[in-house]
Amino acid sequence: MYLNKIKFIEFKLLHAFASKLLLIGVIILNTITLSGCNSARLQSDANQVPQLVQAILSDPKTFNPVISQDATSSSVGGMMFDGLVFQNPITGEPEPALAESWSVSEDKLKVIFTLRKGLKWSDGHPLTADDVVFSYNQLYFNPDVPTSTKDVLRVGQSQELPKVRKLNDLEIEFVLAEPFSPFFSSIGQSILPAHILRKTIENKDKDGNLLFLATWTVDTPPEDFVVNSAYKLKEYVNSQRIIFERNPYYWKKTENGDILPYIEKVVWQIVESQDTFLLQFRSGALDSISVSPEYFSLLKKEEKRGNFTIYNGGAQYGTTFITFNLNQGQRDGKPFVEPIKSQWFNNVKFRQAVAYSIDRQRIINNIYRGLGEPQNSPISIQSPFYDDDLKGYEYNIEKAKQLLREAGFTYNGKGELFDSKGNRVKFALNTNSGNKTREAMGSQIKSDLAKIGIEVDFEPIAFNTLVNKLDSSLDWECILLGFTGGNEPNNGANLWATDGSLHFFNQGAKPGQEPIKGRKIADWEAKIGQLFIDAARELDIEKRKAIYAEVQEIVKENVPFIYLVNPLALGAVRNNIQTIQYSALGGAFWNLEKLKIIE
Repeated sequence: MYLNKIKFIEFKLLHAFASKLLLIGVIILNTITLSGCNSARLQSDANQVPQLVQAILSDPKTFNPVISQDATSSSVGGMMFDGLVFQNPITGEPEPALAESWSVSEDKLKVIFTLRKGLKWSDGHPLTADDVVFSYNQLYFNPDVPTSTKDVLRVGQSQELPKVRKLNDLEIEFVLAEPFSPFFSSIGQSILPAHILRKTIENKDKDGNLLFLATWTVDTPPEDFVVNSAYKLKEYVNSQRIIFERNPYYWKKTENGDILPYIEKVVWQIVESQDTFLLQFRSGALDSISVSPEYFSLLKKEEKRGNFTIYNGGAQYGTTFITFNLNQGQRDGKPFVEPIKSQWFNNVKFRQAVAYSIDRQRIINNIYRGLGEPQNSPISIQSPFYDDDLKGYEYNIEKAKQLLREAGFTYNGKGELFDSKGNRVKFALNTNSGNKTREAMGSQIKSDLAKIGIEVDFEPIAFNTLVNKLDSSLDWECILLGFTGGNEPNNGANLWATDGSLHFFNQGAKPGQEPIKGRKIADWEAKIGQLFIDAARELDIEKRKAIYAEVQEIVKENVPFIYLVNPLALGAVRNNIQTIQYSALGGAFWNLEKLKIIE
């Protein structure tokens, strides 16, 4: 799923072009906020060099783009590193980036990329085919490096990774085990400097872990980062800000030979309050925001006075959902989910009942102010693979109660729900704190489920805490969250593959983690994983559509995710930032290097 360059979503699905479309983030409740701290200093700086001031919801967990899993960390990587190709969010087509061209063999099994001449890293060192081969073979394809790239580039039934080799200093050959339809939508990973990082792959720490896994952390001095994209890191202050400055060796120039980017400095303020972010934008301290539904009417009235424009990119890419922890495994003798609750969550009728009990139209009317539609599918509605005939779960309390009774649940005189062993049905629902829209959704879901007798303990928690639960400890019950979206479904393979790095509703152990005992894979779960393999192997687009239609039907029937609302992609940008080409896929800043600030 794709991320754009200014919106921030709180959890990311790694995919092919994430590194470049993400100066931002997005599935769906993209929330950007701005801190008021040090605004006087920032405004003073603005008088010295052209700078763009934006905001993000949380601190990054790492500055290493290969192992990043959260949107903020990946967004930092998107600012500093380019890949071989880039997907244009307006046309949806791959375009040259570090590679100026490529050729494909007649049998579709070999792709040769030709790099641009004269490429350099930010330290002036030449960027060559050695860096590309190193990035793929030693980093992304390294079994000891936890990265989602492996999930989206595995080919065929064997799940073999492409073979990558250097032909000469400018040419790199990728050899595939069999034809792979989503190759060009999956090959946009950041290229990293071999001359800086090779030693971190060749050496380990005292615990036997690659030094690379602890390289380029949030504590790394900014001057130690060697990059190839438009910006390099200038400053990071925890819980305050991230500042980027122009990379003097950036490869891209205008047709007239002008040096890019035009905007010399980009500032991301770090806060945790949407209200503060709105106040700062209205006061002029912030150059852009993602427009949440509750602020749309107010901001629309202020467009002229505030000298900004609200752009509407149509339906957002991505999904919002709640999901239950279906993992029946354990570590060190401790189950991830209490066995009683695990039985509920793994009962498909229980999940279907919950899906029927959520009033999506009330969410749209009250929380999204009518700016959205019910969401039914894991595939973005704009994607050519979206199934228009797919039916979702309409609000139906009686149907929900009927399913629960069929599953052996009963009600007492107060309308409270109990399982067949007399246990009161209740569970914890978490989302990321600071996202007012998502917090409002959680409150309504709690209210909706009370109508079918379920008690929900709804608690928003810090985003990094939430990510740790999903990625490491696996000790959670129900989560309200969002994923990015895009045109190519295979970029979500790391979610649907049973051993995928983001298969978090039934997550397996990742490299370096303690093994999981007792984890079970459902037949439908394995079937979806197989269909993703089949679809990636299929070159005929109509046959691919049929496979993904089957995937969507299986997901709908078994509800590993209960999808909620598909809102509009709305963004407000100051009119002195020119020339904006807004899209749902790329947001306002997908071509940041070409934008100018006109005073």
